[in-house]
Amino acid sequence: MAKLRYGIIGCGGIANGKHMPAIKKLDTEIEITAFCDIIEERAEKANVEFGNGKGKVFTDYRELLKEKLDAVCVCTPNVSHCEISVAALGSGKNVMCEKPMAINYAEAKLMVAAQKKSGKLLTVGYQNRYRPDSLYLKKECENGALGDIYFVKAHAVRRRAVPTWGVFLDEEKQGGGPLIDIGTHALDLSLYMMNNYEPSYCVGTTYHKLNNDTETANAWGDWDPKKFTVEDSAFGFVVMKNGATVILESSWALNTLEVREAAATLSGTRAGAELKDGGLKINGVKHNAQYTEEPNFNAGGVAFFAGGGKVEPADVECATFLNAVKGKGELVVRPEQAAVVTMILEGIYASARTGKPYYFNV
Repeated sequence: MAKLRYGIIGCGGIANGKHMPAIKKLDTEIEITAFCDIIEERAEKANVEFGNGKGKVFTDYRELLKEKLDAVCVCTPNVSHCEISVAALGSGKNVMCEKPMAINYAEAKLMVAAQKKSGKLLTVGYQNRYRPDSLYLKKECENGALGDIYFVKAHAVRRRAVPTWGVFLDEEKQGGGPLIDIGTHALDLSLYMMNNYEPSYCVGTTYHKLNNDTETANAWGDWDPKKFTVEDSAFGFVVMKNGATVILESSWALNTLEVREAAATLSGTRAGAELKDGGLKINGVKHNAQYTEEPNFNAGGVAFFAGGGKVEPADVECATFLNAVKGKGELVVRPEQAAVVTMILEGIYASARTGKPYYFNV
């Protein structure tokens, strides 16, 4: 069978750190034949490293979309996710779009509509769903082990780890700071485990408390206060239509020792769970005694790729999308789900701006 042809739009950090390495591990089934970046040198470098110098290089995504490709990966700043994804779907390409889906719900809905019209696949890069602990807990939730999940805390908190490169600090290009950047992962995991995508209303707060600091002890060096235009922290209180509550905490720089990212605490009528990268604890009552279970994810398992080695969530995400494109599997992250995540994030930002609850009219 001929290899699937892949195009990369945006050859920056997330493409180099996540998507292109994952694609390369599947080189017997897929190849990147087109690379696009507004900085031509970046696209050329990616072509050499991940296309063996045989791919085509572009600085305009519209030109790339004229190529005969099976799928494209959109790894550009958040503000352009919708525009590029809609155009790619319209040109007959399957699309993997990096998170968040879009900078607002209106654009997310445009992407969903474009997907339905095109008949092609659209998914969003929420790779934390593919972690061993997430996969295990999802099965437990589907089997009813937690019962009715009615209270969740979604955690995305860093102590001092503000990304100082690229456009992360630019509100115009990103649509926000830690809430839309890492809070989106924690919220996605929470809604996915709950299987609840019907929010009623939310209350949100955002803070710019540390933006002007100069001696920051930041993991990636001091940030430039003049460029730090997004919030440093954001928090949301979300009530779902069935009465369930989700508390979302997100920060790039918070004076706290409780540091957890892409994590969730879930409480149900039968059991609860603490989900965090690399670990899972399930708690409840059996035989009139409290218990805590901690599954071991270090033993056993089957190599996902020929040759074995450690499998990263991004690898599973890539393979899942590839199989779906080939008609051999289903998507795990569906655009309708990702659109609701975007809707809630937008609601939290809106509530923070107005100082009033935000009601979802859906």
